[in-house]
Amino acid sequence: MTDWRLAVDIGGTFTDVVLLDADSGNVVVEKTLTTPAAPLGGVREGLMSALAKAGVAPGDIQRPIVHATTLITNALIEGKTGRAALVTTRGFGDTLEIRSEHRYDMYDLQIEFPAPPIPRELVFELDERTSATGRVLRAPAEADLDALAGQLAEAKVEAVAVCLLNSYADASNERATAEGLAKRLGVPVCASSEVTPQLREYPRMITTACNAATMPVIGPYLTELERWLADTGFGASVLMMLSNGGVVSAADARKVPIRLVESGPAAGALAGVWYARRLGEERLFCFDLGGTTAKSCLIEDYQPELTTEFEVARVYRFKKGSGYPCSVPSVDLVEIGAGGGSLARIDALGLLKVGPDSAGADPGPVSYGRGGTVPATTDADLVMGLLDPAYFLGGEMPLDLAAARAAFAPLAGGLGTGIDEAAVGVYEVINQNMAAAARMHAVERGIDLRGVSLIAFGGAGPVHACAVAGLLESPRVIFPVNASVLSAFGTLVSPVRIDLARSMVRTLTPDTVADRDALLEQMREEGRRILSAAGADVAGVRFRYGLDARYAGQGNEITVWVGEGDTWPVSPDETAELFHQAYEKVYGLRITGIPVEVVTWRVAAWSEPPGFESPSIPAAEGPAEPYGTRAARYGRDTVAMDVSIYRRADLRAGHTFAGPALVEERETTSVILSGWSCTVADDGSIIATREVAS
Repeated sequence: MTDWRLAVDIGGTFTDVVLLDADSGNVVVEKTLTTPAAPLGGVREGLMSALAKAGVAPGDIQRPIVHATTLITNALIEGKTGRAALVTTRGFGDTLEIRSEHRYDMYDLQIEFPAPPIPRELVFELDERTSATGRVLRAPAEADLDALAGQLAEAKVEAVAVCLLNSYADASNERATAEGLAKRLGVPVCASSEVTPQLREYPRMITTACNAATMPVIGPYLTELERWLADTGFGASVLMMLSNGGVVSAADARKVPIRLVESGPAAGALAGVWYARRLGEERLFCFDLGGTTAKSCLIEDYQPELTTEFEVARVYRFKKGSGYPCSVPSVDLVEIGAGGGSLARIDALGLLKVGPDSAGADPGPVSYGRGGTVPATTDADLVMGLLDPAYFLGGEMPLDLAAARAAFAPLAGGLGTGIDEAAVGVYEVINQNMAAAARMHAVERGIDLRGVSLIAFGGAGPVHACAVAGLLESPRVIFPVNASVLSAFGTLVSPVRIDLARSMVRTLTPDTVADRDALLEQMREEGRRILSAAGADVAGVRFRYGLDARYAGQGNEITVWVGEGDTWPVSPDETAELFHQAYEKVYGLRITGIPVEVVTWRVAAWSEPPGFESPSIPAAEGPAEPYGTRAARYGRDTVAMDVSIYRRADLRAGHTFAGPALVEERETTSVILSGWSCTVADDGSIIATREVAS
């Protein structure tokens, strides 16, 4: 039987499906509009369409279906979460309102923060107490739990978060409370000791609150999806893509949905890793531009950087601290509201702005003909001639050029320009926004992006990639095969993985080794359980170890990874030296004579995905031949000119051509600017190289 592998990625505008024949390496892709009100609708349409294209029956799919989604991110950003409650220790009910008392802008007298995902009227306090050393001082009384359950039932909550003081040190009270409420209420209940058992009250509480608020979002969807898959005859389970670049079972994802917050972008980063290894690019900048958002991250040494905290729902997209600081391991990336559906407007100062508001899938850009009235990025690309209105999605979804031009008329009037100039303005503003976000993210991490090759994917990524690469001084752009659905493809090359963290404050000395090893064995066992539930062979599970440490007396830690193995791989002295080196890299000095204090211990557990061979495309037997030309405009400083158009399917390995050019395929168009030359690689990737003036 053919080894079929199936992946789906729900985006803000489109739902992408990839069907891979692992025996031959051939891929079938499908792209359908997302159905935000009922996500299963778009998934169902995309899956069945992809199977029909390949002539495959649902029962032929025996491997788990891998799923990435933006449902959790969008629910938190838009405030469309479930009705959740929070239970905390008596006296700590205002923690979500007080936050960390950090002001992300010291001089803003009208500073704004996102409203907590659980309002104050749904925060309940419980008479219990655990000391900072982990000693239970007062256990919750059964009568108190009975009364609390009655209050929660009366409030008609759909989920409950339990976050008790110092539960990271001993979870007995928290576990008893969560189990007791779950039995009494019959709704999903999550405990901070399961979600993020780490030091610091506010990050732990906001992460648990976000988790509870999204449990009513993901739970019913996964139940509906699994029921439909079974009824339709699919012979496979579902694996969910996590923010850390790994996948776990749907059951584990249902319990801790906050781990899915950057699910889709993480899948794109893993696809970037796959291509980086194939192309020998140790450093590669991933540029993913979809219908709603733009995501970017840097691959170094064939790996994406991971962060231990990810901020969700920022009030100001460039201001760290203006969102929810969720303590979940995530691929370190930057995401802004810039995409094909980003809406253009004139602000109070008369300046052209694009995004972060998006037309999404419903109604979509004006040219979709679904009721949109405000011009979007896709409309600008169409007016400029970069897109063929008759060939969008291979002609299955023609675009309305006349409607797009009409929508630009009011914007052009307000700017005092023509329609074509207004469209070019939108194109250039969106490019500048994406380049600025990428630069800021890199500067915050001490990274210089100049000279780093860029890989472009997402439905709109190849349209804007050369322009963004020019702004970032990137010399090469890689347009991979099936770029439009590369995030969905990334789920098929992602390991089964979970990142675990536990706070246990200890000075780094030989005396603490026994405590450390006991804690690590608990974490390894949890890792094996989660990976086994996802279908991984426990014997093949690998472990990587890290710690969050500081000099004794300091208030903040840095994360240091120390190596792999079945046990902690280095001695206490070697661990301390790795910390000194990392600290010196960040702050430019090391402090001698002060003990190193570990706050949090980390274990990454993973199992590699089954491999497959990607086929090579036929070699070229002659020069690349365009199938036609189209008048297109590339920027403010250019006029419309006839540009050569190539069909992606007609290109062969070794073909070369130069910009200006357009390369069309069903799901996207690669825009090659003047001054760029292209070569087609053996796997079908188009490698565009920028000519540098001497």
